[in-house]
Amino acid sequence: MSCNHNQDFNQALKIIKEAKKAGADAIKLQTYTVDTITIDSEKECFRINQGTLWDGKTLHQLYMEAHTPWEWQPELKQIAEDLGLICFSTPFDKTAVDFLEEMDVPAYKVASLEITDIPLIEYIASKGKPVIISTGVGTLSDIEQAVNTCRRMGNDKVALLKCTSIYPAPFDEINLKT
Repeated sequence: MSCNHNQDFNQALKIIKEAKKAGADAIKLQTYTVDTITIDSEKECFRINQGTLWDGKTLHQLYMEAHTPWEWQPELKQIAEDLGLICFSTPFDKTAVDFLEEMDVPAYKVASLEITDIPLIEYIASKGKPVIISTGVGTLSDIEQAVNTCRRMGNDKVALLKCTSIYPAPFDEINLKT
């Protein structure tokens, strides 16, 4: 679901229901707070200028608009499960993992931009649940390290997800052969 709810709980519900109607098996949330993912800075390195619809915003502004409020997540999970969907999430720090453990999510996804955050991957893998790792920005050695980290933590329930980390992705950047 990501940020497609536009900070509207009813829109989040509609996305879950439409996903079910479309034949989806699962719905994935993102779990972070704006202050655990970035800082509020006007410096150029915190400003988006990459030819996207978010150009001109700071990362703090983007994540403030994009986050899924934590108070929504238990209810969204329950609604998804009542519809027969699996509901899991992408945590971006240990506090998010702890929150998701309280919700008893059945799996975790590691965002491609977090593929080199080995302490986070260790913490996620230590929970013993399936881990889906997006490989979009990862090099082969990054991917190997992430998988090996999960295994080192005693978790071999790892799946790799091929993705292109450009939104929207131009066709010439997709390269499905990788």
